[in-house]
Amino acid sequence: MKRIILSGGGTGGHIYPAVAVAEALKRRLGDEVELLFVGAEGKMEMEKVPALGYRIVGLPIAGLQRRLDWHNLLVPLKVLRSLRMARRVIRDFGADAVVGFGGYASAPVLWAAQHMGVPTVIQEQNSYAGVTNKILARRARRICTAYEGMERFFPSDRITLTGNPLRGRFSKQGADRTEALKYYGLTADLPTILVVGGSLGTRSLNEMMKQWILDTGGKAPVQVIWQTGKYYEREMQAFLAAHPAAHVWQGAFIERMDYAYAAADLVVSRSGAGTVSELCLVARPVLFVPSPNVAEDHQTKNARALEAKGAAVVVPDAECRTRAMPLALELLGDRERLAAMSRNLELLAKPHAADDIVDEILKVIK
Repeated sequence: MKRIILSGGGTGGHIYPAVAVAEALKRRLGDEVELLFVGAEGKMEMEKVPALGYRIVGLPIAGLQRRLDWHNLLVPLKVLRSLRMARRVIRDFGADAVVGFGGYASAPVLWAAQHMGVPTVIQEQNSYAGVTNKILARRARRICTAYEGMERFFPSDRITLTGNPLRGRFSKQGADRTEALKYYGLTADLPTILVVGGSLGTRSLNEMMKQWILDTGGKAPVQVIWQTGKYYEREMQAFLAAHPAAHVWQGAFIERMDYAYAAADLVVSRSGAGTVSELCLVARPVLFVPSPNVAEDHQTKNARALEAKGAAVVVPDAECRTRAMPLALELLGDRERLAAMSRNLELLAKPHAADDIVDEILKVIK
């Protein structure tokens, strides 16, 4: 029996890669593996992970606020408490390895494991390594990365290029396009743009769509799948009621991302690590609008890394309201460029990332 701790959280970008690896471990080892997640108290992993059938322990760890805040005075105390709890969790569970997926939630348990002699593996999702992973990499046995050139952050002899592990099945072939268009009530006669800003929504992309609809009067030679996010759903529904737009599907969530990708000729999206990896697998040309509100500007660095390989186009968040949709229409008119972007995205795809990470975990245990 192998006992493995998986840690990371705060955002879906850290949680779901960990879950994807957990699923791969269960497929590989079945009843011969016992898994335990470790997260941060009060964060989304404490709800999401148990809902997927996994046991999780929460630590009282907290990150520093970027602004002046008296809560920052409590952070050192929470770190010390979390380290003590992490040591106890590792000892009581009898961990053979600890795997970290980034975010401050993973720091105490990986730090404790490294100082207890328990092998650790780090998975870095972004093209620019986070502070937590850069510190923890000094004692990690293996570092699994999603991008080339990560030697500037990590010891080169311990890096393995695996890609980002994803839940679900994404591929270039994907779902049937005819079924996908029917699902969204769209036609095969017009090109399709998918605008997606994450489950909570993205103000900038929603404002971009509103401006475009006002500029075109709701009439344009394209159709759009517009995911607004739950925070903005009522506001955007009210806008569309006042400004009807032909050939626009709008919804808070996209339940069938496989259909959305199959229908899309071009995607307009944020550039979080998981989204980037999905787009590489489905090889859908993309115009990225990176979020400026993430730690160390990861999304811009992810997007620029793909742009440098001819796999994406990037529009800064501050310019997207007026530039992004006109540029998207311009790209749709250049079929050769779209085909080249698709080819370049496919070259970056890592469809076996979760299984490759499992290989590295089992190596350090042996």
